[in-house]
Amino acid sequence: MSLLTVNEVGREIGAVTILQGVTVRVAAGERIGLVGPNGAGKTTLLRMMLGRDVPDYGTINRARNLRVEALAQESAHDPKLFEAATIADAVRGGAVEIARLASELRSAEVDGAVSSPEYAAARQRFDALEGYTIDDRVAAALRGLGFPNARHSESPRLVSGGELTRVALARLVIADPDLLLLDEPTNHLDIDAKTWLMRFLSGYRGALIVVSHDLALLDAAITRIVHLDRDGVVQYRGTYSQYREARRRDEERLRALASRQAAEIERLQRLADSMRGSTEKRARKAKTLDTRVARMRRDAVTGPRRERKVAYRFPDPPHAGKLVLETAGLTKGYGADPVFEDVTFDVGRGERLLVMGLNGAGKTSLLRILAGVTEADAGTFRLGSGVSLGYYAQEHEGIVPGRTVFSHVRESAVDADDQALRSLLGMFGLTGEVAHQDAGTLSGGEKTKLALAQLVAGRRNLVLLDEPTNNLDPPSRTAIAEALTAWPGSMLIVSHDVEFVAALAPERVLTMPEGEVVYWNDDLLDLVALA
Repeated sequence: MSLLTVNEVGREIGAVTILQGVTVRVAAGERIGLVGPNGAGKTTLLRMMLGRDVPDYGTINRARNLRVEALAQESAHDPKLFEAATIADAVRGGAVEIARLASELRSAEVDGAVSSPEYAAARQRFDALEGYTIDDRVAAALRGLGFPNARHSESPRLVSGGELTRVALARLVIADPDLLLLDEPTNHLDIDAKTWLMRFLSGYRGALIVVSHDLALLDAAITRIVHLDRDGVVQYRGTYSQYREARRRDEERLRALASRQAAEIERLQRLADSMRGSTEKRARKAKTLDTRVARMRRDAVTGPRRERKVAYRFPDPPHAGKLVLETAGLTKGYGADPVFEDVTFDVGRGERLLVMGLNGAGKTSLLRILAGVTEADAGTFRLGSGVSLGYYAQEHEGIVPGRTVFSHVRESAVDADDQALRSLLGMFGLTGEVAHQDAGTLSGGEKTKLALAQLVAGRRNLVLLDEPTNNLDPPSRTAIAEALTAWPGSMLIVSHDVEFVAALAPERVLTMPEGEVVYWNDDLLDLVALA
């Protein structure tokens, strides 16, 4: 049974073609991994499947009464989460039908209509959905995603952005839709929560489409790959690892075939050329060979494109004093108890300090205080002599919808002309008409690249990086790690990306919420994935 069919769909934003001629069929219970480079249109396609965007051409047909839910990259900003009084209420709100049936049953009981056929039908449906277990399921989902029972009564307004994404994910789990769309669901999950999510997905009965660069998730959760690129769509049954291996073999076969065909075309062309201007018989033979060469060129296979190579470069930072940052007794809380208190540390010129802790330990809150976005409840900090601070926010708060990509880097730029800024955007793959595109319409990976381009344009010598590799495709993630590794400026880094942290090799680690500073050693890599 087909739940949803995308037929020859295309989408343009401004003068930029995001999708062209995309056809995908989603069957009941199917598990699809939607992959491709940043900017290929994965998030746009999910938004159209969800009905939040419409194609410029082509059609999207949904089965009648299809229940579709999505975890979008901006789920932490979903107003539904903030309308609830508690975290548990926010998650329970995902069970819309159970809530409706419970309300009908309560009304009938108050009115004394418990013997009516309507009450019996509502009771039967409520029991079939196991509505009586909803509180237990809400609690289990929250515990699995890192919220102990004591936190279920907290207000959603008092938790971090990463934790709000977990709340949104728990809400989707409770909704139990026919089709679940997940856009980078592991961005804010530690290893325990990832394990819980993969266990949930293994038992999930509905259809699933997941956009992710998490190889373990793609291998564990999906049975078909849809590879989206500007050149079209390639579909393959199997896990992502199996797809990569099959694609590698196909590319080798095509490359060998294209090479043999090119060699044969060249041989026949040389033979034809050698016969021209000779006897009439040999001239006719040359003409026959010309026809054969033209046909072979027309039907020749095209060898696979080489995998895109990405390289970024951060310019040398301006000079700063020996001490670039010093804090004393920083404290922050959002309720009765502080998230962290009395955090004291310093950062030297050129030093890389990793901020490590579980979700909710205050890592992002600390960086937001240092960036001047929020204020500490107590304590102070100061920047050293000649320090220019830049902040990369994991939720991309610095990217404003309605303004162009180019205007964002222009506002951040220090002593750079327009041509230099266009070259900078080109280095991050934001080329051509994309530079004039509304920044709010960029994909998550493209927003990450724009935010990093803003840091480069600003010529900073101290950068605060909050999960800078989220949403990036593998070539871009590697390139960012290499660029930052070679950059001699100072950094405060929050990241659960083990390979990224290993490449940066921080000198020291600030553990949160304790505020203890320890020297880095490779044994700590095992803890990075837990954060």
